[in-house]
Amino acid sequence: MAKILKIYPENPQENLINEVIKTLNNGGLIIYPSDTVYALGCNIFDIKAMEKLAQIKKIKLEKAKFSIICNDLSHLSDFTRPIDTSVFRFLKSHLPGPFTFILDANKSLPLAYKGHKTIGIRVPDHSIPHLIVEKLGHPIASTSIKDDDEIIEYSTDPELIAEKYDHLVDIVIDSGYGDNVASTIVDLTSGEPEVIRQGKGII
Repeated sequence: MAKILKIYPENPQENLINEVIKTLNNGGLIIYPSDTVYALGCNIFDIKAMEKLAQIKKIKLEKAKFSIICNDLSHLSDFTRPIDTSVFRFLKSHLPGPFTFILDANKSLPLAYKGHKTIGIRVPDHSIPHLIVEKLGHPIASTSIKDDDEIIEYSTDPELIAEKYDHLVDIVIDSGYGDNVASTIVDLTSGEPEVIRQGKGII
């Protein structure tokens, strides 16, 4: 059964964040809030956790396009090819924020991402994922939580999310109601921003 942790962005309790970190380091899956929708996350370096994430999404891991959640742009060089100054400035002017930026991947990607030519990078404007990544010491893999409802695309109520994913994840972070608009996906592989999916962020 998933453990529900009430952590609020204005005053995140360090002991609860530490519990999340311990779970991630032990191969656990978490549900966490962001500046857009609630999302599923795990340790990008734990292949078994990544496989569990893919199973929940009912896709094969090699075909999964899980975003990488960073707390700033310092991790970019770990996962992407060298970035032009103009592209870096563009990223810096829009992050943190409700965007997923598609960039050319380098050959040092974690095992679960091997063979991917591009990678989606997110730096949410939200203290909880920021703290998790900071304390973990590296980014986490992430995928949005969709709703089965035909009208509401994304689940916003953490209690209902916890009920649905009770036996699939280890921790659900309840941070109050989430948004129901996902991030805007922007492809930067050509050097010019191309909006792939219009979401919360405005270019």
